Amino acid sequence: MTTASTERTARTFETIGVIGLGTMGAGIAEVFARNGFTVVGVELTEEAVERGREHLAHSTGRAVSRGKMSEEQQAEILGRIGFATDLSALADADFVVEAVVESLEVKKDLFRRLDDIVRPDAILATNTSSLPVTEIATANTRPGRVVGVHFFNPAPVQNLVEIVRTVVAEPAVLADVEGLLGRVGKNPVVCGDKAGFIANTLLFGYLNHAVSMYEGRYATREDIDAAMRFGCGYPMGPLALLDLIGLDTAYEILETMYRQGRDRLHAPAPILKQMVTAGLLGRKSGRGFYTYERADSPVVVADDRTPSTDDLPELRHDIRTVGVVGTGTMAAGIVEVFAKSGYDVLYVGRSQDKVEGVRAAIARNFDKQIQRGRATEEQKTEVLGRLSGTMSLDDLARVEIVVEAIAEDLAIKTTLFENLDEICKPGTILATTTSSLPIISLATVTSRPQDVIGMHFFNPAPIMKLVEVVSTVATDDAVAETVRALCAKVGKVAVSCGDRAGFIVNALLFPYLNDAVKMLEAHYATADDIDTAMKQGCALPMGPFELLDVVGNDVSLAIQRELYLEFREPGFAPAPLLEHLVTAGYLGRKTQRGFRDYSAR
Repeated sequence: MTTASTERTARTFETIGVIGLGTMGAGIAEVFARNGFTVVGVELTEEAVERGREHLAHSTGRAVSRGKMSEEQQAEILGRIGFATDLSALADADFVVEAVVESLEVKKDLFRRLDDIVRPDAILATNTSSLPVTEIATANTRPGRVVGVHFFNPAPVQNLVEIVRTVVAEPAVLADVEGLLGRVGKNPVVCGDKAGFIANTLLFGYLNHAVSMYEGRYATREDIDAAMRFGCGYPMGPLALLDLIGLDTAYEILETMYRQGRDRLHAPAPILKQMVTAGLLGRKSGRGFYTYERADSPVVVADDRTPSTDDLPELRHDIRTVGVVGTGTMAAGIVEVFAKSGYDVLYVGRSQDKVEGVRAAIARNFDKQIQRGRATEEQKTEVLGRLSGTMSLDDLARVEIVVEAIAEDLAIKTTLFENLDEICKPGTILATTTSSLPIISLATVTSRPQDVIGMHFFNPAPIMKLVEVVSTVATDDAVAETVRALCAKVGKVAVSCGDRAGFIVNALLFPYLNDAVKMLEAHYATADDIDTAMKQGCALPMGPFELLDVVGNDVSLAIQRELYLEFREPGFAPAPLLEHLVTAGYLGRKTQRGFRDYSAR
């Protein structure tokens, strides 16, 4: 039995129309011209056309000066772009994308007018970053041919493009647009029509949460930004990124997202509106969360909130020997960090095998470094000579600080702190590496709550630069200052915060990851497209699902539950899909299956 082929011939695109030649529109025109398409750029006035020409000349000229294209190639590209001030010039266009002002009424009016100008088979696209594509599409008599095509700025450089499908978009149109964007070297991801699409929905929820954290004076702007840069490997901290985006732009995007979704986490933090009203818009105005050398300058200058270099932390306690309790990966890493920085380290394990395992692990790390020419045998011998292992907690009586890195279990840690309180001499600092448990609960079982503090290292400790220094309401200022100074002495970046669930990094990171799971759960986009959007659209080192599978879905769920219990914020409730994966034992890479299946790789 034979069946007729259902394969469809892909649409041919030759002429591309671009309406609006500001920074984004000119960039889109350049993308298509660079790839051999004839482009027709349309603006309102001759003056606007001239500005568009200047944008294109400047952008391509920069590529020439950097050796990325020749002057002949530049002339060829610019020669493919025609200009007009009348929409009728788009009569023969196969694909028209608008990049005009972000106004729903302006865009709807434009799509109504295009009805009588373009061919019936022409595809129309809007480059909106937050407005409802369905409303824009239905202004046209053929809404099935209208899609969202959200380029990222600068369009010639950024590879990500979000294709936004409406409920009436024709599948053939989506497939053709996806193919067209692939031809011009872009990585298209497909998502539904919801304010913010993929990247902005996930990004701006996180940014808004960071603003709330700053507004509540939980941590300084410098510490919030440093925490996400050094703790997560993000290229910029959230507050610096908001200054770059523009606080007015961020406010409008959040407002649009909140009006559509009514998610309280997208309601702009009050301080955002206050700053916008005061004209503190970020880099473009010369002042936002930070102060800049001048308007449009990336150079941050000191202001009344900048920490003084005279206030660098000092060791208010004399630290000669460091104690570490635990023999796992984190504990061994912390032992290595202190020993490499010249401190004698006494570490405690439950068995001789575990004690010897720490020394062996550090020796293996050194052997790898020696093989790469990054360390010497002499350094290895010197560092190993600073290590003392024991199975007796009583031996910690001679140290000046104890860092515990045992199981993340409050009952087990509580018992340990009761013992440390009895063993350690007066003035010894007792630090916990907990990432989610309340530190005050450990402090109050001791007779010295003023000496108890959080010292949250990130894994792997020898490589990751960040340490969150977490003070409780009882922690002595001199203890907190000593720990910050100690972090600096061992080459770490210390950030200070209070004793509440998630501290800085996890409190910002895990709600974002949870939002990504909810997005997947709602069939809004695929895991691959969400990961691609966040890596390429926001320059993050890993997509949310890659990261969840590395961290472990069980660990992620436990942290998310802690955040929900602490803040009672409905938006922090763990996504049901995350709960189901953990119940099924799909914990990520460690079980070979999580959001992805790793067994066949």
